Amino acid sequence: MNRALPFALAALPGLALATPYDGTYRQNANADCGLVGVDGGALRIEGGIFYGVENECRMTRPVNVVDMDATLYTMECSGEGARWTERAMVMEAAEGDGIIMIWDGYAFRYDRCTPPTRE
Repeated sequence: MNRALPFALAALPGLALATPYDGTYRQNANADCGLVGVDGGALRIEGGIFYGVENECRMTRPVNVVDMDATLYTMECSGEGARWTERAMVMEAAEGDGIIMIWDGYAFRYDRCTPPTRE
């Protein structure tokens, strides 16, 4: 057996994995997509981490939602000196290019930021 294999397998849980929702999203119609994690800016999902306003959440334990094109995550969050865990469901929006994120009692639609065009 390859001696490096056990070490490689032990590192797997720590690897950042992409989600089908990776991208940068507008908080609102006038959001500045160049600013991530601040009021008036954008939100980002990258490598299994949701970057919100002054917080970030590791998107763990994904569960496919039966008969829906959606994923339920355990969100292990930290921000502003606190840590918490919540569940959130994420799905592609049926219309347009964006996602819908549902937390207990709240639903948000975020449109994808378009990459800047070169002139």
